[in-house]
Amino acid sequence: MQPGFGYEGVPVVVTGAASGIGARTSVRLRDLGADVTGVDVRPFGLEGVRFEHVDLTDPRSIDAGLDRLGTVRRLFNCAGLSGYHPAERVMKANFLGLRRLTDALVTRMGPGDAVASIASLGGLGFDRNLAAVTGLLDTPDFDAGWAWCVAHPEQFEKGGYPFSKQCLIVYTMRRCVPLAGRGVRINVIAPGPVDTPMLEDSRKSLGADTLAAIPRPL
Repeated sequence: MQPGFGYEGVPVVVTGAASGIGARTSVRLRDLGADVTGVDVRPFGLEGVRFEHVDLTDPRSIDAGLDRLGTVRRLFNCAGLSGYHPAERVMKANFLGLRRLTDALVTRMGPGDAVASIASLGGLGFDRNLAAVTGLLDTPDFDAGWAWCVAHPEQFEKGGYPFSKQCLIVYTMRRCVPLAGRGVRINVIAPGPVDTPMLEDSRKSLGADTLAAIPRPL
């Protein structure tokens, strides 16, 4: 184990563990000694990573999965759908389901525990859309959140991806101070294009030229 990470024997949940960033995160954590449970809708065969089936678009599947997850000290929200998929599935998987799972799991966490979620550069501009984002975040649960989405189709003119990531970013901002009072950290990162299977979906929905035009750090 690499010194300083402190994952030996720590119970960890990684969503989206079947591929891409979620799969690599699961392997990295396993190699650091964590007790890793990978959550996904697709079974996978990562040695040393326990699989739990959870469909983030279905609140009943989320609740059933929560009963099986037990103690969690680290949560990595890596699951997500690109804008190539129907807006309803994208919004439910990328935010509404993520919120339901996270809100439940943080109640089991204590001082020193943490959550990290993956948003996207596609979520930038949340500050200019804050009224709409806040409207959704003020809904109390999954079903009410989706009802809000149905009533605001203007937020999905470009599909569900940008708005879902805007909501994730602001959700994290809103949760960080209350959770810090309990010693629990919650952070969100917003990467640009990453070479995963999801990137091919983005090429189909956005076009290769659009992706190629996104500035990349050296």
